Amino acid sequence: MLKSMTGYGKGEYENELYRFEVEIKSVNHRYNDVSVKLPRHISYLEDSIKRVVKDRITRGKVDVYINLEYISESAVDVKVDVALAKAYKDALEEIRHELDLEDGVRLNNILLLNEVVKTEKKSVDEELIADCLFKALNMALDGITEMREKEGQELKNDMLNKLDKIRNHLDIIEERAPDLVIETRNKLRERINELLDNSMTIDEDRLNTEIAIFADKTSIDEEIVRIKSHIKQFKSILEEDDAVGRKLDFLIQEFNREINTIGSKASDIIISKHVVEFKAELEKIREQVQNIE
Repeated sequence: MLKSMTGYGKGEYENELYRFEVEIKSVNHRYNDVSVKLPRHISYLEDSIKRVVKDRITRGKVDVYINLEYISESAVDVKVDVALAKAYKDALEEIRHELDLEDGVRLNNILLLNEVVKTEKKSVDEELIADCLFKALNMALDGITEMREKEGQELKNDMLNKLDKIRNHLDIIEERAPDLVIETRNKLRERINELLDNSMTIDEDRLNTEIAIFADKTSIDEEIVRIKSHIKQFKSILEEDDAVGRKLDFLIQEFNREINTIGSKASDIIISKHVVEFKAELEKIREQVQNIE
């Protein structure tokens, strides 16, 4: 199914010890760039998280935000170095005595000193924490995938509509092309008659030769056939289940090449008008393709 590269998903899961909240945001990007922000003490899970995300999202700039809460108890241990606190107290009392200060040594004076009170992250049950995290992660991935698929379907419908408009312009160009040769023949005959002032007979064989050369140089039959083929191929790719953004982007370039050739070959006001309209719709499709996975 066609997927957009833009989306958002959120997942929450908890067990008896931990609660995880995972948010995933994705935007357009040429490659698959996954960034993970998570608590430092579980950073060993970062590579595994990226592998899971890349297995589900193959293209786009993806940001994963992970928040961890400890349910039953604090996430840190608080440790007091009593011996160090006593040493600080003795030193402060000595300073007070030597300087003949009236103030006594208070608890807050000691607590402000380094290393008296220390906090340390508690060890975690790696298996239990990973199980909780990846369940929340997969919930978030389900959410963002659903959003990307929904937007992808909207993009698909919009592009199919624009392809129909492109085909209409192409049909008009194809219908107009034969008339261009006839009109050119008539204009050439009129111009020759003006120059010869009707005093000489036109060499029909030479005239037909010149018209044939002109028709060959300005023929756009091959370009029209290739564009029709591109349209069928584009629609076929839209039905594929894999990531198709790069394929469609390449095909857009082929569309541009053919329609530009038609515009340069056919020096006709009507054809030029529809070439412009064709390219305007094609540019709209190109912009949509930039948001497809």
